[in-house]
Amino acid sequence: MGVAGCGKSSVGAGLVEEGVCTYIDGDDLHSAASIQKMAQGIALTDKDREPWLKRVGETLTKTDGVVVIACSALKRKYREYIIQSAGETVGFLHLCAPKDVIAKRMSVRRDHFMPTTLLDSQYRDLEPLQADEIGWDVDISAPLDAVIQDAKDKIQSGS
Repeated sequence: MGVAGCGKSSVGAGLVEEGVCTYIDGDDLHSAASIQKMAQGIALTDKDREPWLKRVGETLTKTDGVVVIACSALKRKYREYIIQSAGETVGFLHLCAPKDVIAKRMSVRRDHFMPTTLLDSQYRDLEPLQADEIGWDVDISAPLDAVIQDAKDKIQSGS
């Protein structure tokens, strides 16, 4: 989980290379209408997100083994909806960094539908993991290989 540009896709791909999990990009589970809306710089509403969050949760249960789905899951209620839709225990890795780090990364990104203009709304919506949620923070300010190793360690140890 995390705001746009935090490296969800890159970390997911790295975890696959490490043999940790099956990886699914949550962007592939968005409707065409939602992708078009975001590409136009329009933030999704909670109502827009509901079918997507349901697909994320259901997809978790349809795949064997450890599954990582890149998904913003910015609000606690979104994470709860994913858990409810999955019907099983779900842990979250929160890929986090200061907004200026993310903005710099997003400014050099090519061929992605999410514009940097939506970053403020992403941070406004972000509700970090709470102590009673299953999950771990991963600081993405480090080099990518260190971030992947930290994520791998947290997934494998559960801490």
